[in-house]
Amino acid sequence: MKFRKATIKDLPTIVQMLADDDLGQQRENFQLPLPEAYLYAFEKIATDKNQELIILENEHHEIIGTLQLTFIQYLTYRGGVRAQIEAVRIRKDKRGHGYGKLMFEWAIERAKEKKAHLLQLTTDKKRPQAVKFYEDLGFVASHEGMKIHFK
Repeated sequence: MKFRKATIKDLPTIVQMLADDDLGQQRENFQLPLPEAYLYAFEKIATDKNQELIILENEHHEIIGTLQLTFIQYLTYRGGVRAQIEAVRIRKDKRGHGYGKLMFEWAIERAKEKKAHLLQLTTDKKRPQAVKFYEDLGFVASHEGMKIHFK
């Protein structure tokens, strides 16, 4: 298994994974060619030194999973860095084989390498299995998250 930064040619597979569950189908628009919005977002992520769009691939160069890490510099915690993990997906036919845990172990180590003092995430309350998975990894629901969606 190998972790690496995603390239533009990985983008269709990543978007397909993001769309491959009930919630993802509601918010993603996987089609080929990909809508321009995904290409634009990929370019912004790829050129931002505080963003890492990562894929996990096997020895056959098949993409197994993806995640995005964002490193947030802020003033609290004495000018600390906080790592945010988002868009974690494992290919549907590869779920339940330990790849998610492997990806999180990698992300935790990466956050430590970048001198982050914590790694945080949000998860949809409609995904109770995900909550249990994160708790088993040591994540604690220490704060109440809130959002406001704009049209």
